[in-house]
Amino acid sequence: MHEGTISVAELPGGFDMQATVESGQTYLWDRADDGMFEDDHAWGSDAWYHTVLPATFTDTDEPQVIRVRLLDDHVEWEASTPEAPAYLTRLLRLDDDLDAIIDDCPDLPLLERAFTEYRGMRLVRDPPFPCLVSFICSAQMRVERIHGMCMRLAQQYGEGVTFDGDTYFAFPTPDQLAAATEADLRDLSLGYRAPYVQRTAEMVATGEADPAHARDLDYEAAREYLTQFVGVGDKVADCVLLFSLDFLEAVPLDTWIQTAIEEYYPDCDGDNYADTSRKIRRQFGDRYAGYAQTYVFFYLRTGGE
Repeated sequence: MHEGTISVAELPGGFDMQATVESGQTYLWDRADDGMFEDDHAWGSDAWYHTVLPATFTDTDEPQVIRVRLLDDHVEWEASTPEAPAYLTRLLRLDDDLDAIIDDCPDLPLLERAFTEYRGMRLVRDPPFPCLVSFICSAQMRVERIHGMCMRLAQQYGEGVTFDGDTYFAFPTPDQLAAATEADLRDLSLGYRAPYVQRTAEMVATGEADPAHARDLDYEAAREYLTQFVGVGDKVADCVLLFSLDFLEAVPLDTWIQTAIEEYYPDCDGDNYADTSRKIRRQFGDRYAGYAQTYVFFYLRTGGE
């Protein structure tokens, strides 16, 4: 086992582990105490979290386990690989200058309250295929149920990795998931999302399309590219762009952001998704609008006003 620490003082803007992985950006992490998404406020926990990097995301072409927790002034990690700090930096965007990002965002009272409440929350950078599937599963679902679906998919179809006496499961590869039938996936409580997940996995496995290819396109073209996957509309596409593919300007127009537009920024209510998207991105400062969106989403979802 490899282990070490990362100083929070070296991360501009700080870092909060719980808010970052329990804010609805990612469903690929779990907690050792089974308390994922149980805390309404979801900030400041020192619980152990873990994830399994798929083989396609690692330099060794093998899945790797990483466990991590936040303790006061440092991030403590344990892993099956000595490269864990680099992977954590990539997954949790620890190299983002959060202070500079927040300073770059416009001075809006709602944003200021959200930034103050959840200071240290960073965006995630999930592997593209698991991110795509997890947000296909997110339609009309509470965060804890989405998380449960993703964990069951990993346990049923992903590769098991033994680490420190326990077995962890990587999210399934496109080939592994494409081999599942619609009935199999319905048995895992995916419901009407089952054929969407199966067909999307098949598209990636056969080379028909790959979510990672969107990274090389301009923002709106990238969003359009992702909508070719079954079960992916503009909002899910924006989630994948923001939480996996480095489009920090993306603003997924979910229920909470629509509420923010209605109550705080009515002039941003456009004639269609693309029009509203352009207006709210401009309202949130364009360049880091996705960061602003994520803070507002989490702040409103947890009772902020």
